[in-house]
Amino acid sequence: MTLEARIAAARGEIPADLVLRGACVLCTVTGARIAGDVAISEGVIIGIGAEYEAREVIDLPGQTLVPGFIDTHLHIESSLVTPFEFDRCVAPRGVTTAICDPHEIANVAGLDGIRYFLDAADRTVMDIRVNLSSCVPSTHMETAGAALDAGDLLALADHPRVIGLAEFMNFPGVIHRDPGCMAKLHAFAGRHIDGHAPLLSGRDLNAYVTAGIRTEHESTSADEAREKLQKGLRCLIREGSVSKDMVALAPLLTPVTAPYMCLCTDDRNPLDIAEHGHLDHMIRSLIALGCDPLAVYRAATLSAAEAFGLKDRGQIAPGKRADIVALPDLAECRASLVLCAGQVVGDAAFAARRLSDPVARRSVRAPHVTPQDFRSTDPSPDTPVIGIIEGKIITEYLREVIPPEDGDKRPDPARDLARVAVIERHGRNGNIATGFVRGFGLQKGAIAATVAHDHHNIVAVGVDYADLACAVNRLSQIEGGFVVATNDAVLAELPLPVAGLMSLNPYEQVHADLSALRAAAKSLGVALEEPFLQLAFIALPVIPHLKITDHGMVDVDRFAVI
Repeated sequence: MTLEARIAAARGEIPADLVLRGACVLCTVTGARIAGDVAISEGVIIGIGAEYEAREVIDLPGQTLVPGFIDTHLHIESSLVTPFEFDRCVAPRGVTTAICDPHEIANVAGLDGIRYFLDAADRTVMDIRVNLSSCVPSTHMETAGAALDAGDLLALADHPRVIGLAEFMNFPGVIHRDPGCMAKLHAFAGRHIDGHAPLLSGRDLNAYVTAGIRTEHESTSADEAREKLQKGLRCLIREGSVSKDMVALAPLLTPVTAPYMCLCTDDRNPLDIAEHGHLDHMIRSLIALGCDPLAVYRAATLSAAEAFGLKDRGQIAPGKRADIVALPDLAECRASLVLCAGQVVGDAAFAARRLSDPVARRSVRAPHVTPQDFRSTDPSPDTPVIGIIEGKIITEYLREVIPPEDGDKRPDPARDLARVAVIERHGRNGNIATGFVRGFGLQKGAIAATVAHDHHNIVAVGVDYADLACAVNRLSQIEGGFVVATNDAVLAELPLPVAGLMSLNPYEQVHADLSALRAAAKSLGVALEEPFLQLAFIALPVIPHLKITDHGMVDVDRFAVI
């Protein structure tokens, strides 16, 4: 359609392609409820608040139309399915734009992994945008499958699906001016740079923000988020499967702050999506917590679009993309109809997609391990212990007295002290590091995974060395994934053959497999609601306070291997 034809259709001189009739529009700028038709041509809204003729009419009596929801920061890999299954899983819930950082697959497969996401983004029904992964690897204290420098990232910077640079996790590298970090910041100066700075404040936060970083999603308290807002960052409220910050940040989301706050899921698995929802869950939960509905919907739409420079969406208005969600009840936020660029989201739209071939198959090249590999021969009884905080990816730095017995400091289920181990799986060096963790509640057996942010080596927790070896070795056989083992046998598993991160099965099957895994883990005594993503985050050395990688236990506050 030419511009002239679009103007003619907006004036009602020629029919539109599609009209939504009988609903009212929630204006995300003024808060008004606008009666009248919404007219759409070639995926673009051409008119609201008037009567229009069209080739197709959809009647939505009594419903409210809101802009499509924008997830402002997530790792699609953490949904454990491909971008195409993620599309099918969340677009019907109203998520029409997802701004992803593919740094999980990038840490395994490098640029090939990012290119896979860019190719998929051209084929999905929802609009997937990509921020280029800034931290591959996230630090020097781990072994990843790839390393990307500023030149590698600049080669993709002008791709039409790319927004800018993804979360800059190495915040010590920024404030202490590490040359590699500075090269990336210089390369993307003037473009969007996403942040990641848990608990950073004061002059260090000033330094981080002045580097050109614009958005940040790691606030875990209202005070932390308030300081970041006051220093110019747009704060993203996060509610993932492990990182649950929504309740803590809800009091800060008001009509005053909403233009500078957004919503994101970061890491959310199919269990939580199926049982609770995605951004739709956040919207209804925030409203139930007492947040102003306009502030919530603005954060989920217009504020998100503005924060990431997507000027063509976030409001149902002429000239905007026809990303529209029809809701019988604003507080309930359960979509009866979703349009992505004017296309009805449904089976027909998903069936018409051309799928991309998967990448990074057979990526698990870990050494074969034996029970002896999990012994801890440190002679000192004074022992650092990772303390799990459920619902947080921040951990405690605990110390416990664990006397060696026969040259080994053994797990102690009675004290909730389990062995944690990381095994390098990219075929680089075969490193094996061990330590202790408290908070899983394991009484027997072991759980293991190749989902271990962000290096994605094998991470395992257990109280029996034979079960640990069984679970870890099984991961190599199934191309990665999750395994639960007990009595030296596999109890449940979920293969993730795409980079050891994503299944090739439909999300419904992954949901069923995860349910079985959760039940198997609970049968071993695991008390955590989401043990597998909690397992993944104890290997991430950019989140305070104590973590573990294949290099060893990491004091994140000192940014050093112990």
